[in-house]
Amino acid sequence: MQTVVMETGYGPMVGPPASGLQSGEPDILDNGKHDPKIGSQESFTEFLARSVPQSNGPVLHRRADRHFSKRMRRRLVYKNGEVNITQTNIRKRRRRFLADIFTTLVDIKWRYNLLLFAMAFILSWLIFAVIWWLICFSHGDLDPDNMDSDKWVPCVREMRSFTSALLFSIETQHTIGYGSRHTTEECPEAITVMMIQSCFGVICQAMMTGIVFAKLSRPKKRAETLMFSKNACICKQDGEMCLLFRVGDMRKSHIVEAHVRAVVIKKKITKEGEILPLYQYDVDLGYEDGQDRLFLVWPVIIVHKIDEDSPFWEMSPEDLHREQFELIIILEGIVESTGMTTQARSSYLPGEILWGHRFERLVTFRKENGQYQIDFSRFHNTMAVETPQCSAKELADMGDTVQENTYIEDDENTSLGSTKQERYPSPYVIKRHGVAQTDFDDDDLDSQDSSIPSRIAAEESETLL
Repeated sequence: MQTVVMETGYGPMVGPPASGLQSGEPDILDNGKHDPKIGSQESFTEFLARSVPQSNGPVLHRRADRHFSKRMRRRLVYKNGEVNITQTNIRKRRRRFLADIFTTLVDIKWRYNLLLFAMAFILSWLIFAVIWWLICFSHGDLDPDNMDSDKWVPCVREMRSFTSALLFSIETQHTIGYGSRHTTEECPEAITVMMIQSCFGVICQAMMTGIVFAKLSRPKKRAETLMFSKNACICKQDGEMCLLFRVGDMRKSHIVEAHVRAVVIKKKITKEGEILPLYQYDVDLGYEDGQDRLFLVWPVIIVHKIDEDSPFWEMSPEDLHREQFELIIILEGIVESTGMTTQARSSYLPGEILWGHRFERLVTFRKENGQYQIDFSRFHNTMAVETPQCSAKELADMGDTVQENTYIEDDENTSLGSTKQERYPSPYVIKRHGVAQTDFDDDDLDSQDSSIPSRIAAEESETLL
């Protein structure tokens, strides 16, 4: 068996590649040993690629990378909103599911529903066909002498074999009535069976119609047109450190009473030493001020102010990638067209939170037609901005003693940050090879000096909102 050695920021892992969870693999909620040299501008993917050593043995390509990716991206909630949870060892599970048979039928897949519908109809036809055949057989209607006699009155006319009984069963259950086969007043039991089968057919068709309608009108499909940004951002806004993410709706039919909430799943150790591996920390998105209730006509950027009650209060750029947690976003609202409540979910791992970035603007006003246009190609785009490389707690401890505008104007050794602010008051930053830069050299500023104002003027001509 070939052995794969992988050393990452979560600690070394030695063993054969496997998709399952092994005892030596890192838990998403357990902290390990990490490299403190990782920077905020360095992407988490590049950091992991740098951490994998080059082995002298045979190179493993797709399969090893696939299992390695599964280990590093073990999340509780996938990007499409599905929950990565499997339930086992539930006592009397089948009995409880059958007690709520309608919900069970709505939740199962279409292939099983269609198979169940076909089996229910076919079995009911066959069972009632056997009953009709037994009634006619016991009455003597299948006797050749009686079938040829004009004076004999059968229970069901024109029933000569089991095939005739099956056809009569289908006609009775679905009230087809072709006119040749029908019951007579000779057999009371035949009239009773006809009443029972007619009622059963109506109930069966009503249930099947309700299940199909419920599956087609489920608001779960409406959640697929609700979008979440691929990354979340941390930057400074209004003098405070904030966590940002963007939500949007692709349909013109709006989500009524839309509201959003967020939780952080992280390990917690109580004062008694008890370990809670999946503890939910509430993330305040402006509930008291009503900022969590959205008018979701255009994509909205949700802001979480990192304060003392925030789980990100003591996280620096280095701590952000060293911690193991998952930020889960839940968007709920009422579908305008159906009136049903829908819920969309997404999540962000530490490697998907960008420090020192903010989202690009994507709403423009077109003067030629007088309409607002949303460019969804910019929905996931972010741009780097100047952000303190410290936690929100450390920034609050500094107070107001360090201000960005307190640099000495006549000093020749003015810092680079002040130089950039004087030259470029716009929040747009320089890009090299299409990548946003947060640290610049003097030659970068000189080479980009002429291109930045022209690009800003071009974008302002579109009236970005």
